[in-house]
Amino acid sequence: MGILRSLGTVVLAVPVLVACSPQTGTAGFPEGARVDYQLGGAYAPPEGVGVVVRDASDDPADGLYSVCYLNAFQTQPGEQGPWLAGGLVLEVDGVPVADPAWPDEYFLDTGTEARRASIAERIGTGLQSCADRGFDAVELDNLDSYARSGGRLTLADNLDLATTLAGRAHGLGLLVGQKNAAEDSAALKEAGFDFAVAEQCIEFQECAAYRDVYGEAVLAIEYPEESGIGDPCDVTDRPASTVLRDRELVPPDDPGYLYRAC
Repeated sequence: MGILRSLGTVVLAVPVLVACSPQTGTAGFPEGARVDYQLGGAYAPPEGVGVVVRDASDDPADGLYSVCYLNAFQTQPGEQGPWLAGGLVLEVDGVPVADPAWPDEYFLDTGTEARRASIAERIGTGLQSCADRGFDAVELDNLDSYARSGGRLTLADNLDLATTLAGRAHGLGLLVGQKNAAEDSAALKEAGFDFAVAEQCIEFQECAAYRDVYGEAVLAIEYPEESGIGDPCDVTDRPASTVLRDRELVPPDDPGYLYRAC
């Protein structure tokens, strides 16, 4: 799924919520709203949440600004078959190339115009589903797959596909968010992206790279059991929409659940 998934020390949930007054950005994104990041399974959001991110396999949150997660540049775990059959997975000597960070995901081959067009058609089906079910926006993951491909994929080709996908999403009335890839924020904004979803930008000191491009249209997700930072919420220059979550993003009935809005 492209999220941080390795198991760490269990951190108990601390349901401390701080009120905020979200402001609507020029593109309709609720800047500064409290966010909940639910890629590990949908559940009723805590009180005060205004933005919910859920996997494309789940439905949007009723009455809240909802972002639909799509893995746009790699295969989802267990869903490689159609991509392999279509010849759209990057291969070396006939062997599919897996992301070294997520070995259950294969790189999509963005290296030719024809393959990019075919990938866009398949991802376009997901975009349509998100729009049809009432999501307000999409989060496109693994835009930075080129950086982990050993030079077999390029930023230029991924940007070309990203531009196509952003245009399709906008045509369906969806805003488009980049996932991570702080160093490419300016290029992705130029490609048509409207906001960012940033994992561990406080830990990696990347928050400014997103905010310089998107202002407060940044959803920041921190995993405190891994960061080594005493309390990420104490950092003064963090995005307004910052939340602490467990690495597996599990629902509240799981003992590993952690949710705290800054």
